[in-house]
Amino acid sequence: MRVEPVSPEVVVERLVDRVLDGLAAAPAAEGADRRWRVLLDGAPPTAPGVLADALAEPLRARGHAALRVSAGDFLRPAGVRFEHGRQDPDALLDDALDAGALIREVLDPLGPGGDGTYLPALWDAARERSARATRVAAPPGAVLLLDGHLLLGRWLPADLTVHLAVRPATLARLTPPAEAWRLAAEERYRDEAAPEEAADVVVRVDDPRRPGWVLER
Repeated sequence: MRVEPVSPEVVVERLVDRVLDGLAAAPAAEGADRRWRVLLDGAPPTAPGVLADALAEPLRARGHAALRVSAGDFLRPAGVRFEHGRQDPDALLDDALDAGALIREVLDPLGPGGDGTYLPALWDAARERSARATRVAAPPGAVLLLDGHLLLGRWLPADLTVHLAVRPATLARLTPPAEAWRLAAEERYRDEAAPEEAADVVVRVDDPRRPGWVLER
């Protein structure tokens, strides 16, 4: 593996460039109103949502609407998520995310041939009820920034996937003791989904102040 030390600002700049290059290179057959879907994946301590938020304003400054969606708003109801207990790592990996709804309500509509409308949220997990969101029309050239964890290996259609990687020891250190049960799900995720191999872009964030852009894997 070859890693280039960079700054957080450079990570944002490079990802914005990747998105714009992708939009510019999209086949004409996909239409002039092509939208772009970016998945930002990482364990909670890596804060993929923070990176997604950081990308939004630079994209808007370059003339592209930035659509923010969090996978945490597409969880299944508690009766499904916690069927085997509230601290079951296999259930966290296999049952928590409603991947089908995420594809149906967000990713497919914003992909080639989609109608360009999406649902910003499906389920309010804190209140255990529908998020009561309404569909939103995405303008041509819009960029979806979808953050979450354990996202890869689920056949989620995307145009760019980004994985924020940390060493297992670092993740264990950063995970609060009450959340340590999640580490088994992360270990299984690494083994089965191989996110550092599957993602288009891998950024190492063992020290988030000095991230590493992975050049070769």
